Amino acid sequence: MEARSVSVIVVSRKRPQALTRCLLGLSQLDYPLFEVVVVACPDGIKAASETPQADQIKFVPFDEANISTARNAGIAQAAGEIVAFIDDDAVPEPLWLQHLIAPFDQDDVAAAGGYVIGRNGISFQWKARTIDETGECHDHDLDSDAPVVLTPEPGTAIKTEGTNMAVRRDVLARIGGFDPGFRFYLDETDLNVRLAQRGFKTALVPLAQVHHGFAESARRANDRTPRDLTEIGASKMVFLRKHAPEKTWKSAWSGFVKAQRQRLVRLMQRGPLGADDVARLIRGLKRGAKAAKDRPIAELPPLEDTATVPFHQFSGRPDAPRVVLSGRIWNAGKLRRAAREQVQSGAIVSLYLFSPTTRFHRVHFSNAGVWEQRGGLFGRSNRDAPLFRFWRFSRRKAAEVARSKPVRGQ
Repeated sequence: MEARSVSVIVVSRKRPQALTRCLLGLSQLDYPLFEVVVVACPDGIKAASETPQADQIKFVPFDEANISTARNAGIAQAAGEIVAFIDDDAVPEPLWLQHLIAPFDQDDVAAAGGYVIGRNGISFQWKARTIDETGECHDHDLDSDAPVVLTPEPGTAIKTEGTNMAVRRDVLARIGGFDPGFRFYLDETDLNVRLAQRGFKTALVPLAQVHHGFAESARRANDRTPRDLTEIGASKMVFLRKHAPEKTWKSAWSGFVKAQRQRLVRLMQRGPLGADDVARLIRGLKRGAKAAKDRPIAELPPLEDTATVPFHQFSGRPDAPRVVLSGRIWNAGKLRRAAREQVQSGAIVSLYLFSPTTRFHRVHFSNAGVWEQRGGLFGRSNRDAPLFRFWRFSRRKAAEVARSKPVRGQ
């Protein structure tokens, strides 16, 4: 079947280095028909303009602290049948779009969402989840890695993550895109609910995977310690006013504040925050909620049906050769040089570096465009595996290659 055209939208603000790395990852996507729309502040536009494939990018200058409005600006320039979203601090596995777009072969699927991997490059931040009417998420176990189209219970919706989701463009246009009332947080969750309310179906796709870094921003430090919860509080209140029965608002808000306070106390116990920081952040949370009581709640007007500019293909690496390199950690320098040369020749490269230890494994997409995995020969990669297991080098390499093959194609 002929590939569906996809517009990948990346919103970036004040994180030019993260954006550059994201674009490097997009340049290795094994998918034949996609374009890239970068919606960014001046620093982001400049950084993206200096990448090797700058002439293949659609640029949308935007420098407001409102991710919903930014995404709508990107949708206005998107000419693909499907619009996919990824954050600037995320990198997709090479087969991301192949997996994420496959469910759209079913005519009744309007949206799809994949799994999100955390900072160690192996463990999941988010998998399959549903949402209740107050915006709280609940884990949903899937039986396999096969895509599944879920039918939500009344008053619930299927959760997709803003850093790994796709929606038919005509559906996005029909329902008005993203609600600018959600400047940050719950923006895609509101979209999920509106899709469910209109009877649209959403697929969850476990093998459509992106690595998400939680990069530093005005709202959080590099170690994920929050700096400001004002917009989180505002979005929560907007969500309750928009989607939850009024009788649930008070208890839902109280439970939300309690959960946020518990999270902050754990951070205080770990070290990054002091008691005064916890109090300040909770005040910001409540201040945001108070301000949000005046934000308008209204039906969103439809977006434009077509992009203002034609489809602008981004080359990617469809059907690129896969190269697997491996060795002992003390040969890392030589192996990294070889890996870099293979990337420059057009391959998608995985490098496995093992030490004679029980160190936990980590996966990192390097600035040279190499998928590098490091760890102890006897240590664990999946965090639910035994702390120690005896391996021969060749067997361990084969096991790790097999673990990554469904998403990387090596």
